[in-house]
Amino acid sequence: MVTDRTGLRPRGPARTCIGCRGTDSRSVLLRVVLEAGERGPAVVPDPGRRRPGRGAWLHPSVSCLDLAVRRRAFGRALRSAVAPDTADVVRWVEGLEREEPSDEANRKRV
Repeated sequence: MVTDRTGLRPRGPARTCIGCRGTDSRSVLLRVVLEAGERGPAVVPDPGRRRPGRGAWLHPSVSCLDLAVRRRAFGRALRSAVAPDTADVVRWVEGLEREEPSDEANRKRV
């Protein structure tokens, strides 16, 4: 951590989640990109952060995903004239939520 006159700040650049609008490091956030799909533009997850094109950042949680969809943030952040399909990102985030046990489940095991 680097200390300056405004307080503690994380080292390195911060990214903004398009769902909750909170800032975090890129290692915590999921990058998503816009690709041409069969039925028009589609938002796809880019966990490796290597796909070409303009990217947007999102906390990999259902709550931030719901906020981003409800606010229509994907189209604005990715500069798409048409509302993009977000089904791939929804499946990826929901799959991630199923894989990770919740804090309550960890507490019950102990």
